[in-house]
Amino acid sequence: MKRRGVLLCAALAVAGGSLFAAVHAADPKPAGRVPGPTVKIEKGEKCVEPTAEMRRNHMEMILHQRDRTMHDGIRSVKHSLKNCIDCHANPKTDSVLGKDGFCESCHTYAAVSMDCFECHSPSPRKDAAGGKPAASRADVQRQQLQRVTAPVQGAVP
Repeated sequence: MKRRGVLLCAALAVAGGSLFAAVHAADPKPAGRVPGPTVKIEKGEKCVEPTAEMRRNHMEMILHQRDRTMHDGIRSVKHSLKNCIDCHANPKTDSVLGKDGFCESCHTYAAVSMDCFECHSPSPRKDAAGGKPAASRADVQRQQLQRVTAPVQGAVP
């Protein structure tokens, strides 16, 4: 009698476990799973480098581009941060940041911090007049410096 009760409990446990497994196996997104990043190229056909290369080495490319620009004065577009932002900015938010933003979603998924946007704008900036790209921060600072250091009209040297 006691043995029959143990067997019945075991059978119910196996049946319940099987039912639980079947229900959760049909769920396409299991509970507790970290959502994957939002990876989209909003403009153009494809990225400037193969996907695997960009995932692995994009930071080195951006740093190399920065060094070439800042130290050598060589400005190219292929690996520039501005070019990345122009292609990957979400058209709804006009930014690469935010929950579905290209950069932030990947960096959150990989648990990697990014400091690019402490100085750089996360969106392709446009001017108010005709939708043309606005002057970069460096251009604005250069213009401000020229105004400050320019000789005053009519002043005696």
